Amino acid sequence: MFPLPWSVHRWIEGDVVADDTVDDWPELGRALARFVSALHGVDLAGRERRGDLSWYRGGPLGDVDDWVRRSLAECRTLEGLDLDLDGLEKLWAGALELPEATAGHVWMHGDLKPTNLLVRDGRLVAVIDFGGLSIGDPDAEHAPLWDLPGTAREAYRTALAVDEPAWRRARAWAVAVAVSGVAYYWDTYPAFVAECLRRLENVLADPD
Repeated sequence: MFPLPWSVHRWIEGDVVADDTVDDWPELGRALARFVSALHGVDLAGRERRGDLSWYRGGPLGDVDDWVRRSLAECRTLEGLDLDLDGLEKLWAGALELPEATAGHVWMHGDLKPTNLLVRDGRLVAVIDFGGLSIGDPDAEHAPLWDLPGTAREAYRTALAVDEPAWRRARAWAVAVAVSGVAYYWDTYPAFVAECLRRLENVLADPD
């Protein structure tokens, strides 16, 4: 038996987001923005960021700085890793100098990566896996947008009117989660490492 709480829900027909399942990337970005806007608009009903509703994603970047620096250092020891780690560390350090988020806490899905997004006929139809549901600053919610093509990312950002500091903090979260994934899963989970590397390559290729 799986040793954690779990549940069974109705089946939703669809494919995960991938290069061959999405017809219109800007529309996917806008659809995901509509979902995020609706989720972040749900009343907290007195709930606070503590206990089971407090996850490292959604807190201040400074709280995870040591962990991210260790992950970057571990990545430097990986034989065969071809990645601009200096560039990533520079982006991370720059984000730490930004003011902390002031938008207020919201409900967060926490892990909107492509494998948690279902499409049918090329269009977003469902968001799955709410195991990371928590309360926190919204910046970390935007991090998985660097898993998607730039046209989806730009459409998403425009739809939500994410300002420059928030977007740079979101990009830093994209770096944090991905470099830790590369360092931790390098020898054991190559498919996830490939996802993380794609995210980091998109971060590095994004105009600053």
